[in-house]
Amino acid sequence: MENWLIAIIQGIVEGVTEFLPISSTGHLIVTGDLLKPDWSKAAGDTFEVVIQGGAILAVLVYYARDLLGQARVIGHDQPTQRLWAGVVAACLPALMLGVLFSSKIKEVLFRPTVVAWALIVGGILMYLIELRPRQARVRELKEIGVGKAFLIGAAQCLALLWPGFSRSASSILGGMLMGLDRPTATKFSFYLGIPTLGGAALVDFIRNRDVLGEIGMGSVAIGFITSFVVAYFAIGWLLQYVSKHDFKGFAIYRIIAGAVILALIATGVIHDTIRV
Repeated sequence: MENWLIAIIQGIVEGVTEFLPISSTGHLIVTGDLLKPDWSKAAGDTFEVVIQGGAILAVLVYYARDLLGQARVIGHDQPTQRLWAGVVAACLPALMLGVLFSSKIKEVLFRPTVVAWALIVGGILMYLIELRPRQARVRELKEIGVGKAFLIGAAQCLALLWPGFSRSASSILGGMLMGLDRPTATKFSFYLGIPTLGGAALVDFIRNRDVLGEIGMGSVAIGFITSFVVAYFAIGWLLQYVSKHDFKGFAIYRIIAGAVILALIATGVIHDTIRV
């Protein structure tokens, strides 16, 4: 398969799954195993970082007006200061765990079976949380506070420790458990992705950009643009969806997807090898 076509497919997968609670990492691992691109692991990892940057750019563009407004007043507006102090606090657990364990996790856990069970277990937890009676107490980003934000960031670490669980799912579910309503938990997950994913993507790209020649810069650009466009519409769709629906549909999808992956592994269509 041509590199440009693989780039489009991976860009679509990244754009759709990065902010939906269904795991972009898990879907990219499985998609990569199915497509079997003719490039090295280092080139593939860096390519995925680049197209992840496209999804983060979509967040910045989607929320450009809000972010610019906050930048103008953050020097004197306490609610805005509290919001971004919360975003920083929420990043700390993932930053610490990433520094300590990210390499070991990639060596041991980046395999389709791990992803499949993460999807299934995450789907079951999501469904159970939605069944749990609760009263949302926080309906605005600026009401979250540093303490709740830190705990949401700690919940986000589940995705780092268990590939396939989903950063979006863990942060949204963590927010809901902290008393946020679904739209606010979802929006905070988007904001949290800006420094968490954006910073990681930028550092990884700077360190490893030289290997992208294997793929071709034209194909890389195609993947980036595809991810940006698809993610932009996925953000808008998800915000509209959660304003009227719960996450049970995503939970059911995760369980079915995990079961399908296990079946494909059992039949030999997908090889259960560590992605290193």
